[in-house]
Amino acid sequence: MNKPVYATLILMLLLSACARETVLLLPTPDGRPGAVVVTPKQGEAVVVDKAGTAVDVSGDSAGAAYAVSEERIRKEFGATLDALPIPPKHFLLYFTSGTADLLPESAALLPQVLETIKERLSTDVSVVGHADREGDPKWNYTLSRRRAETVSVLLKNMGVNPEHMEITSHGEENPLVPTADNVAEPRNRRVEVIVR
Repeated sequence: MNKPVYATLILMLLLSACARETVLLLPTPDGRPGAVVVTPKQGEAVVVDKAGTAVDVSGDSAGAAYAVSEERIRKEFGATLDALPIPPKHFLLYFTSGTADLLPESAALLPQVLETIKERLSTDVSVVGHADREGDPKWNYTLSRRRAETVSVLLKNMGVNPEHMEITSHGEENPLVPTADNVAEPRNRRVEVIVR
Protein backbone atom coordinates (compact mmCIF):
# COMPACT_ATOMS: atom_id res chain seq x y z
CA MET A 1 0.00 0.00 0.00
CA ASN A 2 1.44 3.37 -0.97
CA LYS A 3 1.45 5.89 1.81
CA PRO A 4 1.89 9.61 1.22
CA VAL A 5 5.22 11.08 2.21
CA TYR A 6 5.05 14.33 4.14
CA ALA A 7 8.05 16.59 3.76
CA THR A 8 8.74 20.24 3.21
CA LEU A 9 5.82 21.61 1.26
CA ILE A 10 6.62 23.76 -1.72
CA LEU A 11 4.05 25.46 -3.91
CA MET A 12 4.78 26.56 -7.43
CA LEU A 13 2.62 29.06 -9.26
CA LEU A 14 2.91 29.46 -13.01
CA LEU A 15 1.78 32.84 -14.21
CA SER A 16 1.52 32.36 -17.96
CA ALA A 17 0.98 36.03 -18.70
CA CYS A 18 4.33 36.87 -17.09
CA ALA A 19 6.08 33.58 -17.92
CA ARG A 20 7.07 33.48 -14.25
CA GLU A 21 7.17 30.65 -11.76
CA THR A 22 7.10 31.29 -8.04
CA VAL A 23 8.53 28.79 -5.59
CA LEU A 24 7.13 29.29 -2.08
CA LEU A 25 8.32 27.42 1.00
CA LEU A 26 5.58 26.58 3.48
CA PRO A 27 6.00 25.23 7.03
CA THR A 28 6.29 21.48 7.40
CA PRO A 29 3.33 19.84 9.15
CA ASP A 30 5.45 19.08 12.22
CA GLY A 31 7.04 22.54 12.36
CA ARG A 32 10.58 21.39 11.57
CA PRO A 33 12.62 23.67 9.33
CA GLY A 34 12.77 22.91 5.64
CA ALA A 35 14.65 24.30 2.66
CA VAL A 36 14.74 24.21 -1.10
CA VAL A 37 17.42 25.27 -3.57
CA VAL A 38 16.11 26.93 -6.72
CA THR A 39 18.60 26.40 -9.52
CA PRO A 40 17.81 28.37 -12.70
CA LYS A 41 19.27 27.55 -16.10
CA GLN A 42 21.50 30.59 -15.82
CA GLY A 43 22.66 32.61 -12.86
CA GLU A 44 23.18 31.57 -9.29
CA ALA A 45 21.11 29.16 -7.23
CA VAL A 46 18.87 30.69 -4.57
CA VAL A 47 18.37 28.98 -1.20
CA VAL A 48 14.91 29.34 0.32
CA ASP A 49 15.15 28.18 3.92
CA LYS A 50 12.48 30.06 5.82
CA ALA A 51 8.77 29.27 5.71
CA GLY A 52 6.81 32.04 3.99
CA THR A 53 9.71 32.89 1.70
CA ALA A 54 9.49 32.75 -2.10
CA VAL A 55 11.64 33.21 -5.16
CA ASP A 56 10.50 34.08 -8.67
CA VAL A 57 12.00 32.35 -11.68
CA SER A 58 11.61 34.21 -14.97
CA GLY A 59 13.06 32.77 -18.12
CA ASP A 60 16.46 31.32 -17.29
CA SER A 61 17.20 33.27 -14.08
CA ALA A 62 15.92 33.53 -10.54
CA GLY A 63 15.36 36.63 -8.46
CA ALA A 64 16.21 37.15 -4.82
CA ALA A 65 14.21 35.40 -2.10
CA TYR A 66 11.48 37.51 -0.49
CA ALA A 67 8.91 37.19 2.30
CA VAL A 68 5.26 36.53 1.42
CA SER A 69 2.49 37.56 3.79
CA GLU A 70 0.02 35.02 5.20
CA GLU A 71 -2.75 37.01 3.51
CA ARG A 72 -1.12 36.70 0.08
CA ILE A 73 -0.36 33.00 0.60
CA ARG A 74 -4.01 32.42 1.51
CA LYS A 75 -5.25 34.49 -1.45
CA GLU A 76 -3.04 32.86 -4.09
CA PHE A 77 -2.77 29.32 -2.74
CA GLY A 78 -5.85 28.92 -0.52
CA ALA A 79 -7.61 26.36 -2.73
CA THR A 80 -4.44 24.25 -2.98
CA LEU A 81 -3.80 24.45 0.77
CA ASP A 82 -7.39 23.45 1.52
CA ALA A 83 -7.03 20.38 -0.72
CA LEU A 84 -3.94 19.06 1.08
CA PRO A 85 -4.40 15.92 3.19
CA ILE A 86 -4.24 16.25 6.95
CA PRO A 87 -0.70 15.38 8.09
CA PRO A 88 -0.36 12.13 10.02
CA LYS A 89 -0.40 12.24 13.81
CA HIS A 90 2.41 10.42 15.64
CA PHE A 91 2.25 8.92 19.12
CA LEU A 92 5.26 7.46 20.96
CA LEU A 93 4.51 4.79 23.54
CA TYR A 94 7.34 3.57 25.81
CA PHE A 95 8.00 0.22 27.50
CA THR A 96 9.71 -1.30 30.53
CA SER A 97 13.17 -2.65 29.68
CA GLY A 98 13.14 -6.16 28.23
CA THR A 99 9.33 -6.41 28.19
CA ALA A 100 6.23 -5.65 26.18
CA ASP A 101 4.73 -3.83 29.20
CA LEU A 102 3.69 -0.25 28.49
CA LEU A 103 4.84 2.37 30.94
CA PRO A 104 1.80 3.86 32.76
CA GLU A 105 2.21 7.31 31.17
CA SER A 106 2.25 5.68 27.71
CA ALA A 107 -0.80 3.54 28.47
CA ALA A 108 -2.55 6.80 29.42
CA LEU A 109 -2.03 8.04 25.82
CA LEU A 110 -4.12 5.25 24.27
CA PRO A 111 -7.44 7.15 24.62
CA GLN A 112 -5.85 10.05 22.66
CA VAL A 113 -4.77 7.61 19.95
CA LEU A 114 -8.31 6.22 19.78
CA GLU A 115 -9.82 9.71 19.68
CA THR A 116 -7.53 10.72 16.81
CA ILE A 117 -8.48 7.58 14.86
CA LYS A 118 -12.17 8.35 15.38
CA GLU A 119 -11.86 12.06 14.53
CA ARG A 120 -10.09 11.30 11.27
CA LEU A 121 -12.23 8.27 10.44
CA SER A 122 -8.86 6.64 9.86
CA THR A 123 -8.49 3.36 8.05
CA ASP A 124 -4.69 3.66 7.96
CA VAL A 125 -2.91 3.20 11.30
CA SER A 126 0.71 2.05 11.50
CA VAL A 127 1.91 0.37 14.69
CA VAL A 128 5.70 0.12 14.60
CA GLY A 129 7.70 -1.63 17.33
CA HIS A 130 11.25 -0.72 18.34
CA ALA A 131 13.85 -1.87 20.87
CA ASP A 132 17.05 -0.43 22.26
CA ARG A 133 20.45 -1.99 21.48
CA GLU A 134 20.79 -3.79 24.80
CA GLY A 135 20.93 -7.54 24.19
CA ASP A 136 20.90 -9.74 21.10
CA PRO A 137 19.63 -8.20 17.81
CA LYS A 138 17.40 -11.24 17.11
CA TRP A 139 15.80 -10.96 20.53
CA ASN A 140 15.36 -7.20 20.07
CA TYR A 141 13.51 -7.80 16.80
CA THR A 142 11.20 -10.33 18.49
CA LEU A 143 10.67 -7.97 21.43
CA SER A 144 9.87 -5.01 19.17
CA ARG A 145 7.31 -7.18 17.34
CA ARG A 146 5.73 -8.20 20.66
CA ARG A 147 5.51 -4.55 21.65
CA ALA A 148 3.75 -3.63 18.39
CA GLU A 149 1.36 -6.56 18.79
CA THR A 150 0.62 -5.55 22.40
CA VAL A 151 -0.37 -2.05 21.31
CA SER A 152 -2.43 -3.35 18.38
CA VAL A 153 -4.36 -5.71 20.70
CA LEU A 154 -5.04 -2.86 23.14
CA LEU A 155 -6.31 -0.67 20.29
CA LYS A 156 -8.41 -3.53 18.93
CA ASN A 157 -9.94 -4.01 22.39
CA MET A 158 -10.78 -0.29 22.39
CA GLY A 159 -12.69 -0.69 19.12
CA VAL A 160 -10.11 -0.08 16.37
CA ASN A 161 -10.68 -2.34 13.37
CA PRO A 162 -7.63 -4.65 13.12
CA GLU A 163 -7.89 -4.50 9.32
CA HIS A 164 -7.08 -0.79 9.57
CA MET A 165 -3.79 -1.42 11.39
CA GLU A 166 -0.45 -2.32 9.82
CA ILE A 167 1.86 -3.91 12.37
CA THR A 168 5.62 -3.84 11.77
CA SER A 169 8.78 -3.96 13.83
CA HIS A 170 12.30 -2.66 13.41
CA GLY A 171 14.10 -4.35 16.29
CA GLU A 172 17.05 -2.20 17.32
CA GLU A 173 17.25 -0.57 13.87
CA ASN A 174 15.98 3.02 13.42
CA PRO A 175 16.63 4.19 16.98
CA LEU A 176 15.18 7.46 18.16
CA VAL A 177 18.45 8.05 20.01
CA PRO A 178 21.50 6.48 18.32
CA THR A 179 23.67 4.49 20.74
CA ALA A 180 26.52 2.00 20.71
CA ASP A 181 25.74 -1.72 20.85
CA ASN A 182 24.54 -3.10 24.21
CA VAL A 183 23.54 0.35 25.49
CA ALA A 184 20.17 0.67 27.21
CA GLU A 185 18.22 3.71 26.02
CA PRO A 186 14.64 4.09 27.33
CA ARG A 187 13.54 6.32 24.43
CA ASN A 188 14.36 3.54 21.95
CA ARG A 189 12.07 1.05 23.73
CA ARG A 190 8.96 2.26 22.00
CA VAL A 191 6.06 1.74 19.66
CA GLU A 192 5.24 4.51 17.24
CA VAL A 193 1.59 4.76 16.27
CA ILE A 194 0.99 6.77 13.13
CA VAL A 195 -2.59 7.76 12.35
CA ARG A 196 -3.24 8.93 8.80
